[in-house]
Amino acid sequence: MTSALLILLTVITVALVFEYINGFHDTANSIATVVATKVLTPRQAVVLAAVMNLIGALAGTAVAKTISSGLIDTNVVAVGSGILICALTGGIIWNLITWWLGLPSSSSHALVGGLCGAAVAATHGDFGALIWSQTAGDWTQNKGILWKVVMPMISSPVAGFMLGVLIIGTFMAVISTMNGAGGWMARVSRPRWVNAIFGKAQIVSAAYMGFAHGTNDAQKTMGIIALALVGAEAAGTLNDLPGWLAFLHPNGNGDDIDTWIVFACAIVMAMGTAAGGWRIIKTLGHKMVKLHPIDGFAAETSSATILTVAAHFGMPVSTTHSISTAIMGVGFAKNPKAVKWNIIERIIWAWILTIPAAGGLAYLMVLCGRSLGWID
Repeated sequence: MTSALLILLTVITVALVFEYINGFHDTANSIATVVATKVLTPRQAVVLAAVMNLIGALAGTAVAKTISSGLIDTNVVAVGSGILICALTGGIIWNLITWWLGLPSSSSHALVGGLCGAAVAATHGDFGALIWSQTAGDWTQNKGILWKVVMPMISSPVAGFMLGVLIIGTFMAVISTMNGAGGWMARVSRPRWVNAIFGKAQIVSAAYMGFAHGTNDAQKTMGIIALALVGAEAAGTLNDLPGWLAFLHPNGNGDDIDTWIVFACAIVMAMGTAAGGWRIIKTLGHKMVKLHPIDGFAAETSSATILTVAAHFGMPVSTTHSISTAIMGVGFAKNPKAVKWNIIERIIWAWILTIPAAGGLAYLMVLCGRSLGWID
């Protein structure tokens, strides 16, 4: 087995490690509300999220195609195995730092930042290695950081906040109307009944959230592995593979994601999900605003809808951003004074820093690898 092939296998291993960490880091985003409202125990919520993450990860590959062929210009930079290891390591380090601090930062943006930082470092500071904007007749087919990262990064938190406000506001208006109607409608609108009804409904919304998380987050690592295989094929690394590794030959140029990659990433993310992420659950589910089942249902439904729509259009949207802002919107609609803005300020700073921080770490990793002779 050649050293180039060993490095490629190392890339795949590191990518799956990132997927595992993504699982336990972002699990908290999908189950924090259902745990905080005590509808499910932490163990029950983790099992539900793991199963739904797995199903969601198998539901499509649009986001994976964006990562593998829509952000880095492979005509400018050869994205070799060493570069991808640095990109993933930058994202992993930042994820672990924010996990340790209990900050719900974006694994998606950590990966994107790491990939961009490593690509720029590989070209000795040439930002032309990045695809900034490529337009097509249909905006949904546009490629590049502007359309697939920046626009969703701005719009998804706003959409999460507004949808959270809209859904909980609608529920509150309906409950108020029922309460004023008297009779059985008034009885059903009492807090005890509302909590009971939405306690059941929140199981569905939590499952929806887990599914949506899988459709978006699991695919990002699929894209990295596909990108590594396409680069290895072009470099001749996959020539004369032993029979038991023949499956590594990629289909297409990164626009097609092999079935084995989809299943591997889906299963590893589900395993990571099963490990949990209680530090972030505490921040999202308890510190930002006090939640009841109706609030959790509204926040999860808002966030999951945004993630599902984004995944359909191949946008690697942050689960963290969508659920955090949905929770903010729900809290704000009920009582602006109840939202703990100092906690939110810390979260926003984590959002702002994630792409440049992960990119900077990956950039440094490439410089270190080059100084040690591991990277050309």
